Amino acid sequence: MRSPGQLKSSSSELDLDRPNIEDYLPSGSSIQEPLGKLRLRDLLDISPTLTEAAGAIVDDSFTRCFKSNQPEPWNWNIYLFPLWCFGVVFRYFILFPLRVIVLTIGWIIFLSSFIPVHSLLKGHDKLRKKLERCLVELICSFFVASWTGVVKYHGPRPSMRPKQVFVANHTSMIDFIILEQMTAFAVIMQKHPGWVGLLQSTILESVGCIWFNRSEAKDREIVARKLRDHVQGTDNNPLLIFPEGTCVNNHYTVMFKKGAFELGCTVCPVAIKYNKIFVDAFWNSRKQSFTMHLLQLMTSWAVVCDVWYLEPQTLRPGETAIEFAERVRDIISVRAGLKKVPWDGYLKYSRPSPKHRERKQQSFAESVLRRLDEK
Repeated sequence: MRSPGQLKSSSSELDLDRPNIEDYLPSGSSIQEPLGKLRLRDLLDISPTLTEAAGAIVDDSFTRCFKSNQPEPWNWNIYLFPLWCFGVVFRYFILFPLRVIVLTIGWIIFLSSFIPVHSLLKGHDKLRKKLERCLVELICSFFVASWTGVVKYHGPRPSMRPKQVFVANHTSMIDFIILEQMTAFAVIMQKHPGWVGLLQSTILESVGCIWFNRSEAKDREIVARKLRDHVQGTDNNPLLIFPEGTCVNNHYTVMFKKGAFELGCTVCPVAIKYNKIFVDAFWNSRKQSFTMHLLQLMTSWAVVCDVWYLEPQTLRPGETAIEFAERVRDIISVRAGLKKVPWDGYLKYSRPSPKHRERKQQSFAESVLRRLDEK
């Protein structure tokens, strides 16, 4: 267990991830330049402001929170390439069909049990809710099995208690599935279209999940009221919230929304860290549908991650909800080895399009090159 002093020291080192423009500057050995010619590094060293501006254009710390950072390719020589080809064939033509069969069997078992339980036990709410919780945990376990999920859980298993809320960092919608297979959480989540939305409005509402629409301002008041009512219930499933409000690439944590920390209840931090050895579990919903994301996971070797249930936290005297949220974010970031950045994740939905940003990057690069050629 880390002491408060250690947590404070560690978190201060992660507070700001500065633009890494050095990665984009040519090294001395990469090009040969005539003596006396102005170099890009010299131009940017003239002004710290210019360096910061160039860094923001080339590779800003906000955009990096939502990039999928693929591992370095390993099939780069004649010895390894045949092994890589064999792996592709094995994953797509042997593992993937077997995983589809596993998931299909899981859905058959789930639906053949859930529909009768949900329909025939309406007069026995306590028994019906208990069975529905078990069935939701079961189908989530089948999902994890369909990715060959290797998940290590650390800490005590969550229990049903009033006035407590669980908060976790957010990488993909599979975070919910991985946590749900151990404990039937009631989660607050963005309403999705398609088959995911159908599951939300039918099956997942049976465990008390709460949905919101980010584009509807009036939803905030309704959701806030539902949250307060839920945490007061003694028989309700534990409430799970992803306070970042959006998926981040498991290298960073963005600002936590304060809603979960204004409920006047105990906050239980949950840290999730994925190992990218076989697949990157980050879901970029702007570039990939959830169906394609699942297909990517089901055609990988395995999904490997660690989950830590950390020590519950309460609001300290004189501490604001924002300070409480930052303290919990510190704890999660340190445990999962994530970098803190001072950004609101909702900016992801209002920032310039990638094409616009790329045009600006290209324009900046061309202007600098012209300047260098003139010298």
